[in-house]
Amino acid sequence: MTRTTGRPPARLVLADGTVFEGVGIGAAERMTGEVVFNTSMTGYQEALTDPSYGGQILVMTYPLQGNYGVNATDEESARLQVRGFVVREATDLPSHWKSQSTLDAYLARNGVGGIAGIDTRRLTRLLRSQGVVMGTITRDETTEQALARLRGEPDYASQDYVAVVSTREQYDYDGATPLVERDGPPPHIVVLDLGVKRSIMRNLRERGCTVTAVPHNTTAEDILSLRPDGVLMSPGPGDPMLLDHVVQTARGLIGRTPIMGICLGHQVIGRVFGASTYKLKFGHRGANHSVRDELTGKVYITSQNHGFAVDGDHLDAAI
Repeated sequence: MTRTTGRPPARLVLADGTVFEGVGIGAAERMTGEVVFNTSMTGYQEALTDPSYGGQILVMTYPLQGNYGVNATDEESARLQVRGFVVREATDLPSHWKSQSTLDAYLARNGVGGIAGIDTRRLTRLLRSQGVVMGTITRDETTEQALARLRGEPDYASQDYVAVVSTREQYDYDGATPLVERDGPPPHIVVLDLGVKRSIMRNLRERGCTVTAVPHNTTAEDILSLRPDGVLMSPGPGDPMLLDHVVQTARGLIGRTPIMGICLGHQVIGRVFGASTYKLKFGHRGANHSVRDELTGKVYITSQNHGFAVDGDHLDAAI
């Protein structure tokens, strides 16, 4: 269970003035970002290191977090990406053979502050009813001080977080062993890194591909010079309407190489074909979202993490 004795009091202050009182976990830092929720029962370490959470304070709806600790293999990137972490209960007694640290120590070691001991059900209901909202986690301010500071922060949707989370340099991914044998040379996939997760790269590699990741601002001509057999536009954080340079890159690739997008990458491709995008009220974040294939009627349980969607009304427009 979360230790309350000896832990500093902390509060989560939302931009609408709502306050949640709890205890601090992780680093003793003020953390500010858009407050969103994830409905997964497990996977907190993957979520904390997912670049798509750049600029956001993450709330886990499942009440117990940290029960299997953290390890060196479940990270989706080289650092924690969230701006803060909110849980009902953060256990100090993890139990798993791979565990190397408690969740609390992991957050502190990586400079991320959080809050535990709050009613995450109430918070989730609030976010579902009024939509996601900016918030801040603080230990050393009054509610009025925190709210005044928060109101001076830029809105989440106005910031380009892709430039923050993308790789700075091109690199070849070799962090997995191919699980299939192919006749002839392996297909070469170039990943345009808008905030790619390691698991995506690993899945491509395990399927026998060679994988090259390139920065978000790589031009279409530079990508084509790598002679890819296909290009993957990765997931990532933020508003796709801020990514005109990435849209231009995708436009230069269409018809010249196979291309696909996941999440933010999919939304960018939609923009190439005339669609606009819009912000969802509270987004879809979790590992248990049902999706129906309208052609077959088959239902899939999917993992999702996005706060924006494609409006397909103008998809017939010329490129």
